[in-house]
Amino acid sequence: MTLMIPNPLKLEHDELHADLVRATKAGGRVADAAKAVAKALHEHFVKEEQFALPVLGLLPALARDEVNEDAKDALDMTDRLQSELGQMLEEHKAVLAALKNLIAAADAENKPEHARFAEKLMLHARSEEDVLYPAAILVGKYLKLKLER
Repeated sequence: MTLMIPNPLKLEHDELHADLVRATKAGGRVADAAKAVAKALHEHFVKEEQFALPVLGLLPALARDEVNEDAKDALDMTDRLQSELGQMLEEHKAVLAALKNLIAAADAENKPEHARFAEKLMLHARSEEDVLYPAAILVGKYLKLKLER
Protein backbone atom coordinates (compact mmCIF):
# COMPACT_ATOMS: atom_id res chain seq x y z
CA MET A 1 0.00 0.00 0.00
CA THR A 2 1.34 3.39 -0.91
CA LEU A 3 0.60 6.16 1.53
CA MET A 4 -0.67 9.08 -0.48
CA ILE A 5 -2.90 11.98 0.45
CA PRO A 6 -6.28 11.43 -1.22
CA ASN A 7 -6.37 13.58 -4.33
CA PRO A 8 -9.41 15.67 -3.28
CA LEU A 9 -7.63 16.64 -0.05
CA LYS A 10 -4.38 17.41 -1.85
CA LEU A 11 -6.21 19.56 -4.40
CA GLU A 12 -8.03 21.39 -1.61
CA HIS A 13 -4.74 22.12 0.17
CA ASP A 14 -3.21 23.33 -3.09
CA GLU A 15 -6.20 25.59 -3.79
CA LEU A 16 -6.11 27.06 -0.29
CA HIS A 17 -2.39 27.71 -0.66
CA ALA A 18 -2.93 29.44 -4.02
CA ASP A 19 -5.69 31.59 -2.52
CA LEU A 20 -3.38 32.53 0.33
CA VAL A 21 -0.61 33.50 -2.07
CA ARG A 22 -3.08 35.75 -3.93
CA ALA A 23 -4.07 37.40 -0.66
CA THR A 24 -0.43 38.07 0.24
CA LYS A 25 -0.14 39.98 -3.04
CA ALA A 26 -3.35 42.00 -2.58
CA GLY A 27 -1.59 44.97 -1.02
CA GLY A 28 -2.49 46.97 2.06
CA ARG A 29 -3.76 45.48 5.30
CA VAL A 30 -5.02 42.39 3.49
CA ALA A 31 -1.51 41.47 2.34
CA ASP A 32 -0.09 42.05 5.81
CA ALA A 33 -2.82 39.96 7.42
CA ALA A 34 -2.42 37.21 4.79
CA LYS A 35 1.32 37.09 5.45
CA ALA A 36 0.56 36.53 9.14
CA VAL A 37 -1.78 33.67 8.16
CA ALA A 38 0.94 32.19 5.95
CA LYS A 39 3.45 32.36 8.79
CA ALA A 40 1.05 30.62 11.19
CA LEU A 41 0.00 28.06 8.61
CA HIS A 42 3.15 26.95 6.81
CA GLU A 43 4.62 24.52 9.32
CA HIS A 44 1.17 23.22 10.12
CA PHE A 45 0.43 22.37 6.47
CA VAL A 46 3.79 20.61 6.23
CA LYS A 47 2.95 18.43 9.24
CA GLU A 48 -0.46 17.57 7.86
CA GLU A 49 0.99 16.49 4.56
CA GLN A 50 3.77 14.51 6.27
CA PHE A 51 1.77 12.46 8.75
CA ALA A 52 -1.88 13.42 9.16
CA LEU A 53 -3.36 13.14 5.68
CA PRO A 54 -1.42 10.38 3.85
CA VAL A 55 -2.92 7.61 5.99
CA LEU A 56 -6.38 8.63 4.79
CA GLY A 57 -5.37 7.30 1.39
CA LEU A 58 -5.66 3.82 2.94
CA LEU A 59 -9.39 4.19 3.60
CA PRO A 60 -10.66 2.68 0.32
CA ALA A 61 -8.44 -0.39 0.74
CA LEU A 62 -9.33 -0.75 4.41
CA ALA A 63 -13.03 -0.54 3.57
CA ARG A 64 -12.44 -3.55 1.26
CA ASP A 65 -10.67 -5.27 4.17
CA GLU A 66 -7.38 -5.16 2.31
CA VAL A 67 -4.57 -4.91 4.83
CA ASN A 68 -1.01 -6.06 4.32
CA GLU A 69 2.31 -5.56 6.04
CA ASP A 70 2.93 -2.31 4.16
CA ALA A 71 0.20 -0.80 6.31
CA LYS A 72 2.63 -0.83 9.23
CA ASP A 73 4.24 2.27 7.71
CA ALA A 74 1.04 4.13 8.47
CA LEU A 75 1.29 3.33 12.16
CA ASP A 76 4.27 5.65 12.67
CA MET A 77 2.23 8.44 11.10
CA THR A 78 -0.91 7.82 13.12
CA ASP A 79 1.07 7.49 16.34
CA ARG A 80 2.77 10.82 15.58
CA LEU A 81 -0.57 12.45 14.80
CA GLN A 82 -2.02 11.19 18.04
CA SER A 83 0.96 12.42 20.05
CA GLU A 84 1.03 15.83 18.34
CA LEU A 85 -2.73 16.34 18.08
CA GLY A 86 -2.88 18.79 20.98
CA GLN A 87 -0.15 20.93 19.43
CA MET A 88 -1.83 20.82 16.02
CA LEU A 89 -5.12 21.98 17.53
CA GLU A 90 -3.25 24.85 19.22
CA GLU A 91 -1.76 25.72 15.84
CA HIS A 92 -5.30 25.84 14.47
CA LYS A 93 -6.19 28.42 17.14
CA ALA A 94 -3.30 30.61 16.02
CA VAL A 95 -4.31 30.22 12.37
CA LEU A 96 -7.94 31.04 13.20
CA ALA A 97 -6.91 34.20 15.05
CA ALA A 98 -4.85 35.27 12.04
CA LEU A 99 -7.77 34.47 9.72
CA LYS A 100 -10.10 36.67 11.79
CA ASN A 101 -7.64 39.51 11.29
CA LEU A 102 -7.60 38.79 7.57
CA ILE A 103 -11.40 38.95 7.44
CA ALA A 104 -11.37 42.28 9.27
CA ALA A 105 -8.75 43.66 6.87
CA ALA A 106 -10.63 42.37 3.82
CA ASP A 107 -13.86 43.92 5.08
CA ALA A 108 -12.14 47.23 5.80
CA GLU A 109 -10.56 47.32 2.35
CA ASN A 110 -13.65 46.03 0.53
CA LYS A 111 -11.91 42.89 -0.73
CA PRO A 112 -14.60 40.26 -0.12
CA GLU A 113 -12.80 37.52 -2.07
CA HIS A 114 -10.13 37.42 0.62
CA ALA A 115 -12.70 37.30 3.41
CA ARG A 116 -14.38 34.37 1.61
CA PHE A 117 -11.01 32.62 1.38
CA ALA A 118 -10.45 33.11 5.11
CA GLU A 119 -13.90 31.70 5.88
CA LYS A 120 -13.21 28.72 3.59
CA LEU A 121 -9.93 28.04 5.40
CA MET A 122 -11.69 28.27 8.76
CA LEU A 123 -14.19 25.65 7.60
CA HIS A 124 -11.32 23.49 6.33
CA ALA A 125 -9.68 23.62 9.76
CA ARG A 126 -12.97 22.60 11.39
CA SER A 127 -13.27 19.66 8.96
CA GLU A 128 -9.79 18.55 9.94
CA GLU A 129 -10.60 18.72 13.63
CA ASP A 130 -14.00 17.03 13.39
CA VAL A 131 -13.40 14.50 10.60
CA LEU A 132 -9.92 14.14 9.09
CA TYR A 133 -7.75 13.91 12.20
CA PRO A 134 -10.12 11.53 14.01
CA ALA A 135 -10.39 9.39 10.85
CA ALA A 136 -6.61 9.21 10.55
CA ILE A 137 -6.27 8.19 14.19
CA LEU A 138 -8.96 5.54 13.69
CA VAL A 139 -7.02 4.18 10.70
CA GLY A 140 -4.10 3.61 13.06
CA LYS A 141 -6.25 1.95 15.71
CA TYR A 142 -7.91 -0.25 13.09
CA LEU A 143 -4.57 -1.27 11.61
CA LYS A 144 -3.21 -2.18 15.02
CA LEU A 145 -6.20 -4.44 15.61
CA LYS A 146 -5.93 -6.07 12.19
CA LEU A 147 -2.17 -6.56 12.36
CA GLU A 148 -2.36 -8.17 15.81
CA ARG A 149 -4.42 -11.04 14.38
